[in-house]
Amino acid sequence: MKLLSNKVAIVTGGARGIGEAIAVKLAEHGAHIAFTYVSDSSGEKAATLQKKLQALGVKAKAYQSNAGDFVQSETFVNDVIKEFGTIDICVNNAGISKDNLLLRMSAQQWDEVINTNLKSVFNMTKQVIRPMMKAKTGSIINMSSIIGITGNAGQSSYAASKAGIIGFTKSIAKEMGSRNIRCNAIAPGFVETDMTGYLKEGEAAEKYKSSIPLGRFGTGENIADVVLFLASDWSSYITGQTISVCGGLNT
Repeated sequence: MKLLSNKVAIVTGGARGIGEAIAVKLAEHGAHIAFTYVSDSSGEKAATLQKKLQALGVKAKAYQSNAGDFVQSETFVNDVIKEFGTIDICVNNAGISKDNLLLRMSAQQWDEVINTNLKSVFNMTKQVIRPMMKAKTGSIINMSSIIGITGNAGQSSYAASKAGIIGFTKSIAKEMGSRNIRCNAIAPGFVETDMTGYLKEGEAAEKYKSSIPLGRFGTGENIADVVLFLASDWSSYITGQTISVCGGLNT
């Protein structure tokens, strides 16, 4: 059974890692996909993913757009509406980390993380709520992190950005609930992606795994399954919530 037949979904940062897994999962359930990538080096991956999604029988298009830039976000959403007609689902997944102790962190490093991780969620949400209000329905899904709940030494900028997403999500849920627009967040734990590749092997990996009750790292598909749930009517009475997908780490 396809849960999202003919729905239109945006996925920011969709060319790789968790974003790619989300795009594929939603397409497998019938959603048409518009996804973003930023760097030219990701262009080839984006083109490959676009073809992969189209092979699943849905409409799909990659857009080079920086969600952390307000003007680019506005242009992107307008282009998606012109191409796809509407927007039913928005997954704010774009994110980076610039880990450093606060004493060594530069203002530029702080700004880059806040703009990419948090400001992008404001930029995209502000743009997509208009077509969603017109349609009187919509699901916005924001990618936070366990670090936004627990904090972590050396990750003050990342933690602040991800904690901000949780507060933003709760506020938008209260603002948009009367318009039948839902807004929820997901807080992944340690997930095997390009960003966490250094954790896969050795003593560091075993140390982190030992702190996880399920004893393993998560996968992009684990996160994508929860995105699918929140995007579908199966979660029609859920809004303003943060779901931890962390193998029990935050328990």
